[in-house]
Amino acid sequence: MQTEVIVVAAGSGSRMGSAMKKQYLPLDGAPILVRTLQTLAACPTVDRIVLVVAGDDVQFVTELIEAYHLHKIGDVVYGGMERQDSVRNGIAALRHDTEVVAVHDAARPLVTADEVEAVLTAAKLFGAATLGVPVKDTIKRVDQGQVRETLQRSDLWAVHTPQAFKCEWLAEAHMRAWEQGYFGTDDASLVEWAGYPVTMVEGRYSNLKVTTPEDLVIAEALWKQRKGME
Repeated sequence: MQTEVIVVAAGSGSRMGSAMKKQYLPLDGAPILVRTLQTLAACPTVDRIVLVVAGDDVQFVTELIEAYHLHKIGDVVYGGMERQDSVRNGIAALRHDTEVVAVHDAARPLVTADEVEAVLTAAKLFGAATLGVPVKDTIKRVDQGQVRETLQRSDLWAVHTPQAFKCEWLAEAHMRAWEQGYFGTDDASLVEWAGYPVTMVEGRYSNLKVTTPEDLVIAEALWKQRKGME
């Protein structure tokens, strides 16, 4: 069973407020993207990685792959206008015999191999799965500055990546969404919209997405803590 991972690294990272795109900022001496790819490549179940980057970053990313001797990298393809377009471009670069595909954000370098393997296993068993964690804060729905509703926290999960799917399910969902002009908040929401069930796999709170300068400080501390435990 061929298993691939699409790594989405085409975003601009504007909320980081840095001249350098967030996926290339250093995390303990190496770019965030490199840390993410190192973890994914170390997963026994992952056969191949498709990397989606901005068109003007292809040469730079190719040099990173060579400099850090990254393994399992298949194609490096151009991103699209939106994240959904980038994932669709990644799907087009998958091998014809791929049965399960995961999609992962380049800016989540703290995902563990165990988490990746768990979500891939769930996708193989049930067809679609996503990592996530139960929310810890009380969540309120607010309209025009006024609280309208307090949501039942026990039913709410914060969704992470990777998310993994039968390849045909994800490809179908993306194609239908493109044809009908539908945009989902993530790949799991597209698969849900297409009528397929998605299984939740509990991950770790440490699998944060590096979006702001504060996130990078936390990620650096967590990375060094993890390295010290090895």
